[in-house]
Amino acid sequence: MDYKIVIDSCGEVPEEWKQEGRYENVPLEIDVDGCRIVDDESFDQADFLRRVAASPECPKSSCPSPEQYLQAYERGEAGCVYVVTLSEQLSGSYNSAVLAMNLFQEKHPDRQIHVFNSRSASIGQTLIGRKAEQLHLSGKDFQEVVRETEQYVQDMNTYFVLESLETLRKNGRLTGLKAFVASALNIKPVMGATPEGTICQLSQARGINKALKKMVEIMKREVKDPAGKILAISHCNCLERALGVKREIEKDMKFQDILVLNTRGISSLYANDGGIIMCV
Repeated sequence: MDYKIVIDSCGEVPEEWKQEGRYENVPLEIDVDGCRIVDDESFDQADFLRRVAASPECPKSSCPSPEQYLQAYERGEAGCVYVVTLSEQLSGSYNSAVLAMNLFQEKHPDRQIHVFNSRSASIGQTLIGRKAEQLHLSGKDFQEVVRETEQYVQDMNTYFVLESLETLRKNGRLTGLKAFVASALNIKPVMGATPEGTICQLSQARGINKALKKMVEIMKREVKDPAGKILAISHCNCLERALGVKREIEKDMKFQDILVLNTRGISSLYANDGGIIMCV
């Protein structure tokens, strides 16, 4: 195999991409009240959301081991391996992937590999993997693919609006005061990612629909030259809401393509039922 794209399971990868044999997800795991859930093809979103809603405790996630990453790198014997993990600021997945990369390079000095810290999550990772693939298929050499993809990571924009802030609050991503006020007044923050890959608040609105419109307005102001870009939207159990966001975007902007995907396990954990994530 000439190349391979490895993405941890926080990144949504369409099944048709996997079937081509070039993409592989390395699963994280989630613990809900002692129930161990592997974020792979066996993940049942409906059952997971039911368990989370019924649990008084915050679910805990664990990243893949270096051994899991190493096995993924070696499967298929690809000459070039491009790896995308969720933000180093949000998980140990990046560090595991890098440790595995070092082992891989010792065992296979004739093969090339690079780990991208997405500084994002979810479909942000998906877009980064797709970008690396497109550059590779265009005939660029490995170092050019890495350099241009790293620039793509720097330029990428991530936005999200959540129905519930509980998981972010319980995991220390928001202060308790912000979470309480937002809940009490039905204020929905419009969130984004900093250049370092941490979470920041961009704006807010009263109610989910107004917050989604605000998110789209912010994206329209910030994103230039959309015709040459792919926009991705992931949703947690709310396809119609995601399609509504897509329609709102298409009123004024024409992208090269717009992907709409359902969240996997880790993304579902943080987005919660009804959450929308958008990357471009």
